[in-house]
Amino acid sequence: MADTDRHIVILGIGYTGLPLAVAQARLGRQVIGFDINAERVDAVNALRSPVDTVLDSELAEVAGNLSATLDPSVLAEADVVVVCAPTPVREDDQPDLVPLESAVATVRDHLKPGQLVIVESTTYPGTTDALLLPILEESGLLAGVDFDLAYSPERIDPGNAKFDLSNTPRLVGGLTDASRDRAADFYRGVTLVHLTKGMREAEAAKILENTFRQVNIALVNEFAQLCHSMELDVWDTIRAAATKPYGFKVFWPGPGVGGHCIPADPLYLVHHATTLGLRFKMAETAHNVNKGMPLWVADRVCKHLEDNSVAVDGAKVLVLGVTYKPDVADTRETPAEPIIQQFRDRGADVSFHDPYIDVFGGLQCVPDLGAALAAADLVVLLQPHREYTAEVLGGAARLFDTTGAATGVTTVTSL
Repeated sequence: MADTDRHIVILGIGYTGLPLAVAQARLGRQVIGFDINAERVDAVNALRSPVDTVLDSELAEVAGNLSATLDPSVLAEADVVVVCAPTPVREDDQPDLVPLESAVATVRDHLKPGQLVIVESTTYPGTTDALLLPILEESGLLAGVDFDLAYSPERIDPGNAKFDLSNTPRLVGGLTDASRDRAADFYRGVTLVHLTKGMREAEAAKILENTFRQVNIALVNEFAQLCHSMELDVWDTIRAAATKPYGFKVFWPGPGVGGHCIPADPLYLVHHATTLGLRFKMAETAHNVNKGMPLWVADRVCKHLEDNSVAVDGAKVLVLGVTYKPDVADTRETPAEPIIQQFRDRGADVSFHDPYIDVFGGLQCVPDLGAALAAADLVVLLQPHREYTAEVLGGAARLFDTTGAATGVTTVTSL
C-alpha cells in the first residue's frame, strides 16, 4: 500500500465492510466507516459490533484508528474509498442496484483528484465500468486520469472460523494497470492478492464462485427429493459417495438456501445474460430448485403430521433455528421464513427457538426450550446450531430433521 494511502473511508460497515475496516485499522491506517444506518454507526463508536464477523474486542483493539459516521463529507478527506453497498434482488428476482448507485453517487459528490475508489459489492460483469464509472465522472474528474478505479469482490463467510479476511485471497481488477496495482497494494497489507485481467473478470469470478455452490446445493436438494420417493437414506448415500478420493465434492441438502450470496448473486448474471439475448440456464434451474425446497419441506412436515394422526390445522409446531446458516445471527433470505409461512397458512400453531434471534416473523423466541420441546406436536430442526445437541433434541416427542445433524435421536424423522 502506498505510503500516501493512509486515510480510508469505507461505505457500508456491515458484514463485509466492518472486517475490512478493522483489518486496515490494525495496520495503523486512519479508517472511517460511513453508513446511513444510525444504529450501526452508534454501535461501532460504542465498540459494540453490529455483525458477527467482528468481535467487540476487535473494535476495542483498533479504537484509536477506527470510527464511524453518518456524515458523507469525510469522503473528501480520504485517500482510498471502498464501496461495500448491498446488491439485493427484488421480489421478481431482478437485480436492485439502487443502493449501490446511491452509494457511488455519494462518492461522486465528494470525489477529489488522486483518490482510489474500490467497489466490493457483488454484481454482474460490466457494472463498475459501464454503470458506476459514468456516475463518478459526473464530478468532472476522469477515471484512470484524475482518480483510480478498481473492483475487488468481497469474500466473507460468516460463522466460518477457518477462513477470514487474512487468509482468503482477494481478486483485484482495475480500470488501468496503475489502478489495479494501487488497489492490490491496499489489500496486500491484510491478505493475499490475485490480479485479474480486468474489472469484469473479477466481477464474473465472484458470481461464478457462488453459482458453483448454488448449482451443487440444488443438485443434492433435488437428489434428496428423489431419495425420499425411492425410500433411500440421502445422508447415508452422500456419505458413501464421499468416500471416493477424487472427482467428488460433498454438498448436503437442507430446507433451502439463504444469506445474500447464493440466492441473490447468480441472478445478477442471469439478468445480465438476458440483456444480451443469452441464457444462463444452469443458474436459472438451480435457483428454481432451491427456491422450491422450502415448500417441499413444508409439504413433507405436514404429511408427517397427518401420517401420525395429527391434524395440521391447530398442530403445535416448534421450529428450531431460523437463521440462514448454523451459529450466526443472520436471517437474510432464510428458508425459515417461507416454511413458517406455509405452516401458518395451513393453520398450524407455530413457535420458534433460536439462540441468536429474539424476534422473527412477529413471533417471540420461546423462553423455555425444554418446555416448548415437550409441548410441541412436532419439532422441526432447520438449523443445527451447536446448542441443539442430541441430548437437547431428545426432549422432543417427535422431531423432523432437515439437516442430517440429529444423529442418535430416536424420535427423529429425517429429510
